[in-house]
Amino acid sequence: MKRIITYGTFDLLHYGHINLLRRAKALGDYLIVALSTDEFNFRKKNKNCYFSYEQRKELLESVRYVDLVIPEDCWEQKISDMHEYHVDIFVMGDDWVGKFDFLKNEGVQVAYLPRTPEISTTKIKKDLNN
Repeated sequence: MKRIITYGTFDLLHYGHINLLRRAKALGDYLIVALSTDEFNFRKKNKNCYFSYEQRKELLESVRYVDLVIPEDCWEQKISDMHEYHVDIFVMGDDWVGKFDFLKNEGVQVAYLPRTPEISTTKIKKDLNN
């Protein structure tokens, strides 16, 4: 069984997120989503989410491509997650190209998938504020 993992905040879940999750799942058999906790988002990313961690987790768990949602508490947990969850493929959006290539040293394939260009949570929030 091929296990895939991706990381993110997934606030204001939209079709760009679904596209990423669908394409990630197509790379293997079991998709794990490491969901940024509220504390991690605020402390390390300087962002407040509209939906709480529990609400975002529930939304992701309802997506048919997602098999497991785990918390992302810090940047450094990625290496231990690769081993704990026996990950074969690490997937992120292509705006992160090169940032996680160090995971190849853990025996994990790293894939950067193109984002859906016309949509993002930042764009939704900006459009709603206008």
